[in-house]
Amino acid sequence: MGETRRIRISDGETIVVAALNDSDTASAVWDALPFRGRVQLWGDEIYFPIPVTASLGPDATDVVDVGAVAFWPPGNAMCLFWGPTPASTGDECRAASPVSVIGAIEGDAQVLARMRSGAELTIETQSRSAV
Repeated sequence: MGETRRIRISDGETIVVAALNDSDTASAVWDALPFRGRVQLWGDEIYFPIPVTASLGPDATDVVDVGAVAFWPPGNAMCLFWGPTPASTGDECRAASPVSVIGAIEGDAQVLARMRSGAELTIETQSRSAV
């Protein structure tokens, strides 16, 4: 298989790196890079519209792991999860409706809590030379 496709998500202060999976939706996101978004919060989830349109994948689910990077078709949105949302039961990460998981944040997803509503995000490929 090829090299892992990593994306860098930054609000200018906080940076997270995520590895995309091999799904068709993840490939569509990769092909659309770079793009920008604005942080919208829904509990411990960040979501923002992106320039990608895709249907739900075969493994679509509404409960995901902490650190999941997902695509939510109703809003053409990328979703980043680090904890419970208003739809959650207990500590689970639950989307508003099913999402397609397209990757996972590398390291501690809790740093997403530092990002504030309305902050501008830059989403781009992670440079191979970056440390």
